[in-house]
Amino acid sequence: MQSNLHGDERLPIYQRLADALRSDVTEGRLRPGDRVASENELVGKYQMAAGTVRKALDVLVTEGLLERFHGRGTFVRSPSFDASLYRFFRFRAADGNEAIPEGRILRREVELAPSFVARKLGIPEGSPTISMSRLRVSESTPVLAEEIWLPFGRFEKFMDLPIGDVGDLLYPVYDAICGQLVAKADEALTAESSNRETARLLRIEPGTPVMVIDRLAKDFGGVPLEWRRSRGRADQFHYKTEIR
Repeated sequence: MQSNLHGDERLPIYQRLADALRSDVTEGRLRPGDRVASENELVGKYQMAAGTVRKALDVLVTEGLLERFHGRGTFVRSPSFDASLYRFFRFRAADGNEAIPEGRILRREVELAPSFVARKLGIPEGSPTISMSRLRVSESTPVLAEEIWLPFGRFEKFMDLPIGDVGDLLYPVYDAICGQLVAKADEALTAESSNRETARLLRIEPGTPVMVIDRLAKDFGGVPLEWRRSRGRADQFHYKTEIR
């Protein structure tokens, strides 16, 4: 069979198909939760063998871009990043069930990127950024103090949104208001003693141990969209993993 794919003809045909489908996602033609064309539909569209189509889809499933559901098909994965916090901190409501902490933006302003923020976001030092301080609160108790930076050029419209309308989850707002879809993130964990500002926000004594989660959020193409640093009390921290 002959495919009608564009791209570098030196690449294996399944890789070229994977690249084409990936572009449909990164360029917004397919959105999280959308169903991808079936294997038979892709075979007909691109005029290639079913095994080649399946191999291309396997590549994107392995990457975490797509996910398969038996009997339903293959879909663009919808990541849930706030759920990742439950791997490290337990937030529970009065009834004992897990609850997403309330988000309170304490400060939001445009400032020039210091060197460490510029490096994280991959922008020139001194570029305009949106800088935020946010407190996460569970059952009226502060549980996380966050510092957040966004490249201003991509998120300028976010500054026009009243703080009271932002809500508890930022990533859906980034998508709806700015058209910036967070698709993946890198996280790193460290520990430190709380300084006076962190202690004040978390209502703990200065010097109390805190865990620090640094997260660099990216779009489907790997472009950095947000860098945040979250600090929570070490005595509320837990970590569990399965090793095989």
